[in-house]
Amino acid sequence: MKLKHNLRSTESKPMTAIRFHRTVRVATMCLMAAIAALIMTPARSRGEQFVLFDVTFTYTKEDADNSKPSKSHYYVKGDLINRDRPKDWTQPVDYRNGTVHIRLDVLEKPEGGAPTTWTLCYIPNKGQKNGYGCTGTGIYREKGVYERDVPMTSFWENDSIIWSEGIKQMDLVIKDDSGGSGHAHKRSDHEKFFPTKVRITMVQVSAGAKYDPSLVPNLPAKKVDRSNMGANEPCGCE
Repeated sequence: MKLKHNLRSTESKPMTAIRFHRTVRVATMCLMAAIAALIMTPARSRGEQFVLFDVTFTYTKEDADNSKPSKSHYYVKGDLINRDRPKDWTQPVDYRNGTVHIRLDVLEKPEGGAPTTWTLCYIPNKGQKNGYGCTGTGIYREKGVYERDVPMTSFWENDSIIWSEGIKQMDLVIKDDSGGSGHAHKRSDHEKFFPTKVRITMVQVSAGAKYDPSLVPNLPAKKVDRSNMGANEPCGCE
């Protein structure tokens, strides 16, 4: 009996070693597959947000009167708009159903606290219906930093843009608080609006992601916290 027991013990050792090596081999293959999948999959952080444009400019009554083709417009195109913006905003990263973070830094503004806003219009490569769509900075009355997050599916005529065809340029329009036709150059008291100097930054954030200011180059610390400007505040687009 003792001899038989020792024989069974001796026979079980090779079987145990085989099982061990098989387990190690399977675990190694799984680990290598996981690493390969990680390498092949683009890092999500790269696709979560991108700066559409970041412009600082002075705008005078003369600029507003002479901007073409439309007055009171500042055109963001060419080198002013991100040349690496996606051609398709729906895939592989979904920006169409994400949000846009709008940051307005009012550096210079005439005294008097006249309510002012910038309408921010997406001009697509291919449109439908109205042919373009607009969001806005919200109303401001004094110098400072104003920030807001706007769902891409909520702003005026957002469905007039074929997002899979991309965006050609952005048109920025300075207005009063009277609505879509309140272009500042039409005001008899235009000295309350001009000259002004602003920095406007628009950051596109993908669906399900959250805006991260640390990823935006050259952002100074907030001078005034206006982050309570909600997405539902009128943009004066219509």
